Amino acid sequence: MTDTIDPTAITVTQAQEGFRAGTLTAEALTQACLDRINEYDPNYNAFIFRNPSALDDARAIDRRRQAGEALGPLAGIPIAVKDTMDTVGYPSTGGWRLLCSRAGGIDLMPATDAPVVARMRAAGAVILGKTNVPVLSASGTHANDSWAGPTFNATGRGFVPGGSSAGSATAVAGGFAVLGLAEETGGSIQNPASAQALVGIKPTFALVPNAGVMPLASQRDVVGPLARTVRDAALALDVLAGFTMADPKTAASFGNIPEGGYAAGLAAGALKGKRLGLYGPGWRDLPLSAATAELYARAQEELRRAGAALIADPFAGSGFSGIARVMPGPGYYDARGVESVPHDLNNYLARLGPQSALKTFAEFAEATKAENPFAPGGVLAYLPDMPDFVRCLANPAAPPELPDFAGAKAAYLRTFRQVMDGAGLDALIFPQMRDRLPPIFAGEPIQETTVCEINIAGLPGVTVPAGYHSGGEPFNLIFVGRPWSEALLLSLAHDYEQATRHRRAPVLERA
Repeated sequence: MTDTIDPTAITVTQAQEGFRAGTLTAEALTQACLDRINEYDPNYNAFIFRNPSALDDARAIDRRRQAGEALGPLAGIPIAVKDTMDTVGYPSTGGWRLLCSRAGGIDLMPATDAPVVARMRAAGAVILGKTNVPVLSASGTHANDSWAGPTFNATGRGFVPGGSSAGSATAVAGGFAVLGLAEETGGSIQNPASAQALVGIKPTFALVPNAGVMPLASQRDVVGPLARTVRDAALALDVLAGFTMADPKTAASFGNIPEGGYAAGLAAGALKGKRLGLYGPGWRDLPLSAATAELYARAQEELRRAGAALIADPFAGSGFSGIARVMPGPGYYDARGVESVPHDLNNYLARLGPQSALKTFAEFAEATKAENPFAPGGVLAYLPDMPDFVRCLANPAAPPELPDFAGAKAAYLRTFRQVMDGAGLDALIFPQMRDRLPPIFAGEPIQETTVCEINIAGLPGVTVPAGYHSGGEPFNLIFVGRPWSEALLLSLAHDYEQATRHRRAPVLERA
């Protein structure tokens, strides 16, 4: 049966139809993914830990299905889980050799699953393993510094894979898994999705729980799915979204999740009559490259043919682009909110359980002092220049005030609402990157368009494949909208996807 399965193309819906018809089993689908991992992942390094029980888990789903038991909505679907998400039985390493016994460090073994992992298990998903990230998820471009070595882009080994959810993106794009779990503080869903021609959902802050996920900034961090189609991403969000007492901020999601779920609202014609704002210096005063501008112009014509009205640079004169406080360096990054990382790590370590090798930030700092991430040359070396970080570091147990972050978030949301209302916009539609992907070892960052703005503001975004550059680098659009507008954004992205069908399966190289 595995000979008839194409793991690079099969969707959740197709798999579910096969399960119901008896023409496909969870075991066969899982085996097809494992075969592909065995054949190609040695050359791409998406997975750092494999689940030796994956086939047994799939067979158990098949037995339950045959017995007529009620099953979860993702029963039998193979998935990849980002390293930083606590998964019982596996260490959460943060890509760092000091937090991995295999590399000579200390293992952080969780006593419980992160809520998002628990929800995937309850939905019947088959966890294939955990995927690679850069050290402390500190890069939105690559995983080159991981203890496990670099992860390569499935659409072309010479391109950066996007970070920090590099391994999950490569797993889904390469056909190693049907769905992937990703997490974002500064582009870690958007960037790898766009770098590998995937659909990624960066949800509204507090829609999806991020408890039990190794943090960078608890007031910015969000978890979302990576998928090859919009419908698959929506089906995954249906499982991930919503309230849990394990993460009380998710109470904000009450009344903001559509009845029937996100996938139920996908239909043709969603773009017709919608008013969409275009990228311009009013949003961020940095130009698109000539090649990106050409692809963006083509995408605009596709949107117009679908019935959308496009509004040029609606943020012009609003002051929106002046809110950012960009850190020195080659990329465009506003770190406000990340100052809380000592406090966030202190809380995260406490949640691991009483048997954890490290229980407090003080113990964490002592165990990792050989490679202090906050020292000059460290992956978070910019943080000591931020006064709130210095105060937080002095007392990680005390919740930090973060006035700079709070002011920026309020300013972004206020200005965003004024512009959207004033121009009568339904959503924004931008190229997710200003330029093509850099080479994997060039040391150049991805030049994105939306990361800091929507991370600090907590706004949702949905990436969708929109073509390729002449060198084969993927080109993705991102739909950005008001808080809690995921259902609308997904419907727009789905309509565009179905009208254009730009994504193509990559051709992988064997080692």
